[in-house]
Amino acid sequence: MSDLQILRPFGPSIAKITMPDELIKSLNNYVDKTILDEKKVSELDHSNQLAGKVKQEFLLENKFMEEIKWGQFLGRAVKTWLEHDSKKELKSFEIIKCWIVRQFQNEYNPIHHHSGHVSGVGYLKVPEKLGNISEKKKNNDKGRLTLIHGSVNLFSKATYVIKPVVGDFYLFPNYLLHTVYPFTDTNEERRSISFNANLDRDSASYSN
Repeated sequence: MSDLQILRPFGPSIAKITMPDELIKSLNNYVDKTILDEKKVSELDHSNQLAGKVKQEFLLENKFMEEIKWGQFLGRAVKTWLEHDSKKELKSFEIIKCWIVRQFQNEYNPIHHHSGHVSGVGYLKVPEKLGNISEKKKNNDKGRLTLIHGSVNLFSKATYVIKPVVGDFYLFPNYLLHTVYPFTDTNEERRSISFNANLDRDSASYSN
């Protein structure tokens, strides 16, 4: 993947890629169709297994992921990330689960981590305005994803704040703590897609 960027705001690296427009369209069409089917939403509901305090979180069906070649897209991204960062060759990539998060006004995702070896989040819909803050010289964290690692030290940050942009997809190690702050100035939907996956033993090991 030629557009993959390696980010290193603190200890572990993060990878950033761009989802193709056709893939974004397919995912949004799938979500829009699914949320109209109450029975299917109930069957796919995964909110009791996830940390989010949000309107709706549900799993993607395996058949659909196969149709859009979702596993291949993620696998290629992780393979490139691993090669650039660790000089390792990915031999096995297995998605544990993949899910949609629909977040609206005043909802949030508390600090948590994921299972598996690698995780990621991509953005399918983002409110036009996530809001401003009145205090001067303060960051606007509303609706932002914050990745957390370690503690603040000289030349070392402990947080990395990401503004969601449709099409952006971030990959990170499963243990990386993260949170999403609420937004208050709009009731438009903030829609994202996340996943957990396992790698082969050699790829997931800490040895070089």
